[in-house]
Amino acid sequence: MTISRILIINRGEIAVRIIRTCKVLGIETILAVSEADKDSYPARLADRAVLIGPPSASKSYLNIPVIITTALAVKADAIHPGYGFLSEVPELAEACAENGLVYVGPQPDHILKMGNKLVARDIAEKCGVPVLPGSEKVSTYEEVIETIDKIGLPIMLKAAAGGGGRGMKIVTDKSVVKTVFESASAEAKSAFGDGTMYVEKYIANARHIEVQVLGDKYGNAIHLGERDCSTQRRHQKLVEEAMAPNISEELRESIRRSAVKLAENISYESAGTVEFIVDEDEGTFYFLEMNTRIQVEHPVTELITGVDLIQEQINVANGEKLRFAQEDISFKGHALECRINAEAPEEGFRPSPGLITKWQMPQGPGVRVDTHCYQGYTVPVFYDSMIAKVIVHGDNRAHAIQRMLVALEEFHVEGIHTTIPFLKHVLQDEDFASGHVHTRLLEKVLA
Repeated sequence: MTISRILIINRGEIAVRIIRTCKVLGIETILAVSEADKDSYPARLADRAVLIGPPSASKSYLNIPVIITTALAVKADAIHPGYGFLSEVPELAEACAENGLVYVGPQPDHILKMGNKLVARDIAEKCGVPVLPGSEKVSTYEEVIETIDKIGLPIMLKAAAGGGGRGMKIVTDKSVVKTVFESASAEAKSAFGDGTMYVEKYIANARHIEVQVLGDKYGNAIHLGERDCSTQRRHQKLVEEAMAPNISEELRESIRRSAVKLAENISYESAGTVEFIVDEDEGTFYFLEMNTRIQVEHPVTELITGVDLIQEQINVANGEKLRFAQEDISFKGHALECRINAEAPEEGFRPSPGLITKWQMPQGPGVRVDTHCYQGYTVPVFYDSMIAKVIVHGDNRAHAIQRMLVALEEFHVEGIHTTIPFLKHVLQDEDFASGHVHTRLLEKVLA
C-alpha cells in the first residue's frame, strides 16, 4: 500500500516538521490536536486538524483507542507518532497492525525489546557490543548493595522501563542506598508504571555519543554518523552536535560499527538511535540504550548528510528499500543544535508559559529554525517547555559555533523567559569552545 494520507499524533515543532516533508512527498496530512492546540500553527499548516480530547495528554495525545478510532474515521493510511508521547509505546504499533494502519516507525517487537533497558542490554551483549558492568533487575536495596560489592562505587540506579532522566540516581555512598533506591523506584513507577530498577557502573568523566541508524525490512542497515549530546542538564540535552568533536577516528568508527551491528542483529526497520557512553579516562565506550523513534536532535544529522530522515521513515514504512548504501553517505562540515525552552535559567529553570509578545527569528546562510511558535502565540502550561530548535551548519566546528552565537543574538523573544541567554553563555565556555564536552559541563557552567 502506498501511503497517501497520514494522521500525525503529535504537536509543536515535530508536527510542523512532519507536515512539511509530507507536503513535499504529496501526502495529505491530518493532525490530531488537543483542545489546547486546536488553533496552533501546525493545526493551520496541516491539510486538516481533528480534535481528539482535552489539553491533558493522557486524555488526548496518549489515548490509543481514540487515536485509532480517529485514524479510521478520517480514512488515514498511516500514523506518525513523532517523538515523545506514544512514539515508543508498542501497543500503538500493535493497534495499527490490527486495524490495517501503517505505523511510521519500527515493528512492535523492536519497540518492546529496546524499550526495556535490561532486554536491550542483553541483546547488545549477545551481539558483541560492549555494555557497562552492572546488574540484572534489582527488586530490593540489598540487591543493589550486592552489585556494589561486585563492581564498586560509584553506580547509577536506572529505571528499566524508561528514560529521560526519570528514576536515575547516582550513588557514591553505601549508607544512602536504601533511601535512594526507594526514591528512584517510586519515581520510575510514577513516570512509567513500572518501578523495576537495575544498576550500572557510573562513569564520572563521560561523553554521551549516539549514532543515527536506518534499517528496512529487507535486512539493510546503515548509519548516518554520530551526534554528541553530552551538553546536558539533569540528563536533558540542551546542545547537540554532529559530528562528535575530539575523539579518535578509531573510536568513532568502532562506535558507528557497533550501532549498525545492533540494528542488523534485531533486523531493525525505520530510523533509530543507538546511544553510547564514552569513558574519557579510559577511551572506551559502552551501550546505553536504543531509541526506536526520530530524535529531537535529528536535524544536525540532516545538515551534515543532506538526508531527510522523516522522508526515510515514511519510505521504509511504505515497504521501500533504503535509498542509500553505507558508501553513499558522506559528511560535510559541522552542525549544532540549541534547544530553546520557555524557562527562566536565572530562577532554577522555572517553566515560563504565557503570551509571546515579540518573536523575531534568526535567518541567514546555514541557519535553520524548527518551531511552532509565533508572535501572539500563548505557550501552554500542559506540555514540554521546548519552543524552538536553532540548528546551524558551518564549514567546521568553530565556524558553526560562531554562526550559532550570531543566530542566538538575533533571536528576540519577549513576553516569556527563554534559555537563549544561558545558551550563549554555554557556547562561549572555554571547555565547550575547545570541544572538551562532557556530561558534567553544564554543572561547571552553572557554578
